[in-house]
Amino acid sequence: MQKSDGISDSLFIRACRGLPTERPPIWMMRQAGRYMPEYRKVREKVSFLELCRTPDLACEVTMQPINEFGFDASILFSDIMVPLPPMGLAVDFTPGPVIAQPIQNESDIAKLKTFDPNEELSYVMDAVRAIRKALPSDTPLIGFAGSPFTMMTYCVEGGGSKAYPKTRAMMYGNKKATHALLSKLAQVTADYLVAQANAGANALQLFDSWAGILPPSGFEEFALKYAKLVIDNVRERLADQCVPIIYFANGCAPYLNVYANCGADVLGIDWRVDLAAARKALGSVPVQGNMDPGCLYLPPEELRKEVISVIEKGRSTPGHIFNLGHGVMPTAPMENVRLMVDTVKSWSA
Repeated sequence: MQKSDGISDSLFIRACRGLPTERPPIWMMRQAGRYMPEYRKVREKVSFLELCRTPDLACEVTMQPINEFGFDASILFSDIMVPLPPMGLAVDFTPGPVIAQPIQNESDIAKLKTFDPNEELSYVMDAVRAIRKALPSDTPLIGFAGSPFTMMTYCVEGGGSKAYPKTRAMMYGNKKATHALLSKLAQVTADYLVAQANAGANALQLFDSWAGILPPSGFEEFALKYAKLVIDNVRERLADQCVPIIYFANGCAPYLNVYANCGADVLGIDWRVDLAAARKALGSVPVQGNMDPGCLYLPPEELRKEVISVIEKGRSTPGHIFNLGHGVMPTAPMENVRLMVDTVKSWSA
């Protein structure tokens, strides 16, 4: 799909390419969501899954922060769990994701299906097309998916976890099953991301939300290897398109020496590592991040100073996208989100 000149010349896409920009572009993880009253009004009428599966409503809530704050990029409203039901794993939200019959062994893994996301997840592609049509012509749309390792943790634990005992038991007690599961998830994830790009997404983000639970060797074996497999697969299949790929490994500080080996165009940096140190370790690769989400509760002048500090640390080389180091919290004050955006947009060297 040919991208418009407005998208190609946007601050966000130029930063993804490592090109100079007059200021860093800004968007925010969990950009559409519970911190906005408009979103909460929509959620009063439908469940979370219904919202994800209704393209018009997904479009509506995706556009809310764009219309309210003028972010430089938009991200599809969906959830990383949506590919699991077509694979054969029923997911419910109570309110977090719950899988009633999690993966326990190789037999369970063999039963998992691969599928055509254009058919089984047509509602996501319809949402992408609707959002792309609704967005300003120069505002990129980011599609996304969960990384194989992060998806594995949900598949095996049956939901969120603090210690990940079942995941660790499978990783170290049955490596054959672990790699079989990660391989299947990598294929599904690549197919899903390619479908989003073909539907109109201008960039793609791979979320490795739980990679930080791994030791450095485990990160390379179980997270990085399969993230790279997805990225290489997607890049090969989208070779004729300009679709930057962002890899965000939450808790990336211990892995900076190998992080850039994933092959992504942009690396997401969480708030636990100094951005200037990360830039130095990663070289010229573009980065995204990394203000602590908690800073949105600071008094205005302190928040403004924190925003400028992140910008200054990120600008040592071209290619910095301003973002939080993780998703915005549900109780974040709207006026502080606006102040953050306005501070980035008014910044000048």
